[in-house]
Amino acid sequence: MSKITFIGAGSTVFAKNVLGDVMMTPALQGFEIALFDINPERLADSEKMLQNICNTSKSTCVIKSYSDRKEALRGAKYVVNAIQVGGYDPCTITDFEIPKKYGLRQTIADTVGIGGIFRNLRTIPVMLDFAKDIQEVCPDALFLNYTNPMAVLTNVMNTYGGVNTVGLCHSVQVCLQGLFDNLGLETTGVKHKIAGINHMAWLLEVTKDGVDLYPEIKRRAREKQKEKHWDMVRLEMMLNFGYYITESSEHNAEYHPYFIKRNYPELIDRFNIPLDEYPRRCINQIESWNKQREELVNNIELKHERSHEYASYILEAIETNVPFKIGGNVMNTGGLISNLPREACVEVPCLVDRSGVNPTYVGDLPPQCAALNRTNINTQLLTIEAAITRKRDHIYHAAMLDPHTAAELSMDDIKAMCDDLIEAHGDWLPKYN
Repeated sequence: MSKITFIGAGSTVFAKNVLGDVMMTPALQGFEIALFDINPERLADSEKMLQNICNTSKSTCVIKSYSDRKEALRGAKYVVNAIQVGGYDPCTITDFEIPKKYGLRQTIADTVGIGGIFRNLRTIPVMLDFAKDIQEVCPDALFLNYTNPMAVLTNVMNTYGGVNTVGLCHSVQVCLQGLFDNLGLETTGVKHKIAGINHMAWLLEVTKDGVDLYPEIKRRAREKQKEKHWDMVRLEMMLNFGYYITESSEHNAEYHPYFIKRNYPELIDRFNIPLDEYPRRCINQIESWNKQREELVNNIELKHERSHEYASYILEAIETNVPFKIGGNVMNTGGLISNLPREACVEVPCLVDRSGVNPTYVGDLPPQCAALNRTNINTQLLTIEAAITRKRDHIYHAAMLDPHTAAELSMDDIKAMCDDLIEAHGDWLPKYN
């Protein structure tokens, strides 16, 4: 029996989407679905929920929970990763509250920025432990990473973990539809191309019947910017740099040095920027879980419809050899994006079939887009250097190179803030020299 292992299976709603999709896919019937999580109560919830879906869908997949991670991984053909190290309390709270004492405000703090750096530093050692187990008990497995910070963790698993890894993010899938809905345009018949880095990939081409749609998109965007709406940062970036970005405005507000600024407090209101947005979402999610739990876990009639998540489509394409196209996060091997560093992780169109995930060559990005990507890649690569070498100086370097942090704080304050964050994280981080 072939095996799909889900690490972080206590993420019950996400497990429903990914593994419910698996049970809805004819080519994936008969697989063992192995569940692992460090929280036994949440693991039991997910097992019960998935068994309900299995029963109502009459799937022949077998659901099994494991208390031993290595045994959950043993013999797996595919591994799905959806962990969060440190959770909302204490680690997300730490990521927001300590920078706030230095006057550094954030929105999401899960990708770059000071919050993204420290989320990486506490997650990388855990991921490398996964890699050791995978090398031992399922060395040929394909690792599907859904955990943020996407670019760094996918890079680490490939480069230092020796694990065949592709990073998967929703932002490419929803980019075009979200933009067109906001501007009152129809996507029927539209062709597009997206490439860059995770959360900052670019809508490079958007055409219909051979006609470039960007002039009309930008015309509507200029009108849209005259009123408050949910996507003001991305439209402003597009109008100034020429291309639309995949990830949301609340994310991109903190990836660049232009929007969250103490000396320009009016920008927060002007661009409708939700400071401290991720902690709010965490609190709402925690408060709503009891109701969701009843609807998901204790509902023996629970049904599932296949979602837009890439995972089941990737597995289906490999199992059937019927090609499927995704936007995947992969290493920039051979210069897939030729004006970005080859040691970076990039997000490019990939063709999936029996041979696996096959990235496509993109070539040069527009120079201004590549330049913006490199500002974030600099911090990503220095964060990896810090995690691998355990040198505290590289944590400082990563933070000093982050565009938002560097725009707001002095070098002395950046180092002091990093020291405070290291101390506050305590045993969530390894020791740094």
